[in-house]
Amino acid sequence: MRILAVGGAGYVGSVTVEALQDAGHDVVVLDDLSTGHRASVVAGVPLELGSYGDPGTVARLLDRHRIEAVLHCAAKSQVSESVEDPAKYYRENVGGGIVLLEGMRLAGVKRIVFSSTAAVYGRPEVTPISEDQAPAPISPYGETKRTFEQALRWYGQAYGLRSVIFRYFNVAGASRLNGEAHSPETHLIPNVLAAAQSGAELTLYGDDFPTPDGTCIRDYIHVLDLAQAHLLALTATDPSDARTGPPDGPATPLICNLGTGAGLSNRDIVSVAQRVSGRAIRCRIGPRRAGDPPVLIASAVRAGEVLGWRPAHESPEDMIASAWEWRLANPKGYVRDAS
Repeated sequence: MRILAVGGAGYVGSVTVEALQDAGHDVVVLDDLSTGHRASVVAGVPLELGSYGDPGTVARLLDRHRIEAVLHCAAKSQVSESVEDPAKYYRENVGGGIVLLEGMRLAGVKRIVFSSTAAVYGRPEVTPISEDQAPAPISPYGETKRTFEQALRWYGQAYGLRSVIFRYFNVAGASRLNGEAHSPETHLIPNVLAAAQSGAELTLYGDDFPTPDGTCIRDYIHVLDLAQAHLLALTATDPSDARTGPPDGPATPLICNLGTGAGLSNRDIVSVAQRVSGRAIRCRIGPRRAGDPPVLIASAVRAGEVLGWRPAHESPEDMIASAWEWRLANPKGYVRDAS
């Protein structure tokens, strides 16, 4: 299959591109490198510098590479930033996303897998969270993801676009080649490991949530398991596959949560990281971040039943150990970057 990986130089995108290449697919990466890394793109995979919000770039790539399906992993994704600057999130996540869909429609590309987020659920009333729970985002980030999900639904109904939407939770771990490196880094596990490495004090945001130890609880998924889910989803978008609709006519997105069904608190993550690294981690408590729900735990039953997906790396020790090993091997991150 000829696949355009939008955001394929980012954390999730780059590891998924590795898996796609290993599975024998032809992949082209589109990334503006605003948060991605040139050095994360696997050798032999073309990297096209540009924005998925640029109609000319999208049209050129879809035509030149005769693209058959799109993997959309690109988005602005910081909850607190989205609260401070919602215009940026609507412009990128919604406006840019529609440009991508229009390019696909005009080029006759009718297959897409979209990396959404558990943030669309807001503060869920029931956990584990199933796909049947009504979305109720509490941040512009979550709202923009939900808005694009709705666009996929309407494009499916009107134009026969076949899509799989993944609402996943916190991603962790690393492949042999690629790991997590953002600037600034807002995600817990890389910040915990940075504190273990440097001896600096780590800030945990809030200890007064209604949870057993007062800190947020999240469902973590290994990035390798997420990459495998993307492979399965791309297969499910084939026109002959009933899981995403009939061969012709209207199609409805297949929405699946991804996670392990088990939650870890922020303090749990610190404890595991101390065991894995063998180093003490000093912590202080800061104020809650705007838009942070107390608990997010996934029910991934549908992904198992419909896609045949099962997480192969459920152990938090495995997730954090792979991230730690990648960090030790790449202490300065993607130092080969030219940009």
